[in-house]
Amino acid sequence: MKDFDIVIIGGGCSGLSLAYQLEINSKLKGRSLAIIDNRDRYFRDKTWSFWRVNQHDFEDCVIKSWKQFSINSKDGTLYKDCNKYPYQSIDSGLFYDKILNKLKQNKNIYFFKSKNEININSSIVFNSVPEISKTDDKLWQHFCGYEIETDKEFFDEEIMNLMDFDCDQKDSVHFFYTLPFSKNKALVETTWLSTMNNQEEEEYDQQLLDYIKNHLNLKNYRIKYKEVGKIPLFRTSNINNQNLVNIGTAGGMTRLSTGYTFLNIQEQSKYLAKNIEKFRSNKAFKIGTKYEFLDKIFLRVLKKSPKIMPNVFYKMFNSKSEAIINFLSNKSHLGEDLSIILKMPKIVFLKAIFQQK
Repeated sequence: MKDFDIVIIGGGCSGLSLAYQLEINSKLKGRSLAIIDNRDRYFRDKTWSFWRVNQHDFEDCVIKSWKQFSINSKDGTLYKDCNKYPYQSIDSGLFYDKILNKLKQNKNIYFFKSKNEININSSIVFNSVPEISKTDDKLWQHFCGYEIETDKEFFDEEIMNLMDFDCDQKDSVHFFYTLPFSKNKALVETTWLSTMNNQEEEEYDQQLLDYIKNHLNLKNYRIKYKEVGKIPLFRTSNINNQNLVNIGTAGGMTRLSTGYTFLNIQEQSKYLAKNIEKFRSNKAFKIGTKYEFLDKIFLRVLKKSPKIMPNVFYKMFNSKSEAIINFLSNKSHLGEDLSIILKMPKIVFLKAIFQQK
């Protein structure tokens, strides 16, 4: 088995992002890199969306940016501007192509399908594969989306709908999400925040077909692309050691209250690449204990009182746009935190603070 200086387990968003940062910052000169991933080929399998609160290296992979968004509930609709921090969506296929084309230029970078093919004991190892044990009580964000196309102009491409709670909740938290990429193309997703114990929640196709027909009032369209996924809204059990660092979702880069991960991965990747020479002595890159604490309380409320959550989200977004975006993107200051916390139903959140589990 061959030895490598650096090994990355998992060639998805976080693994490839780190490899890309190592390469473009000339950190692989004189070093060999092995990337372990079992896929046969790369193609568009996800759409990553986020508020652009800081620069990233993948503007050329962005499908669309929006400076306006809406939140729907059964009680009304909020219309918000996000001029300073536009909402962006990235095509994972373009992302993969960009990174792989760059990595192929370095003959010291190798791809393997199994870690059994190489010796990782003497390597610096970055692991992006989360260890998730089976459990019935953990919360997930699970979703399915159709990218649909129409012959006639139908969508308002200047505004995206972040959350539409005017739908069947099934004793969980459920919303739809519409990203209009053009006047005749949009991604429509059904999204659940739940323990995934109700099989009816996973009847995604029926939910999407019904929503497009009866809520969007769209009859004639073509489904061009479909994506399905789930994000753990809990910390996985991966353990760091002297020679191994967990990255991406495995390394705590998912914001638990939102599922946002992409920009956190980019920041972590830049940090690790910059400090690769001080690998063992460096502090771990983290989202922040403040957000870990607040998200834990928020998810306790969500799990125990799902029926109130559409109203909770609606109240959260009825704040200054910059404040709520900074809060959801780990960039908020104390004043912004307080402006959002004070909008929450106080008794139920105070009870959650002292809840044991």
